[in-house]
Amino acid sequence: MSNQQVGAIRAGLLLLLGVERGDADAQARELCQKILTYRVFPDDQGRMNRSLLDTGGELLVVPQFTLAADTASGTRPGFSSAAAPDLAETLYRTFIATAQAELGSERVAEGRFGADMKVRLVNDGPVTFMLEVKG
Repeated sequence: MSNQQVGAIRAGLLLLLGVERGDADAQARELCQKILTYRVFPDDQGRMNRSLLDTGGELLVVPQFTLAADTASGTRPGFSSAAAPDLAETLYRTFIATAQAELGSERVAEGRFGADMKVRLVNDGPVTFMLEVKG
């Protein structure tokens, strides 16, 4: 197993992207727009008032099917609500293409779909959000 670095960013957002059954291209594009315009960066008064588009920050997108886990009962997660791998990868690619069209490909980095990745993060805050769009 190699320690090859696949994607990295400087200041910006690390997005763990989960795809569920029933998700479609429209949700992938809508979620991307929401993330790019979500105001989580501080303005001059220190209030969360600036978006990734406002700051010129970068975006690292890591596919993460375990976000679709059902943890409501028992002591083992279930993944029946996760999208099938072929659909999940298609929607992951749609998300990446949408982000690159808005930010430019030089500001969008990505993980490797289906890979066992080691992800490192320096969390400034810490500030963590879970964003969803409904179809």
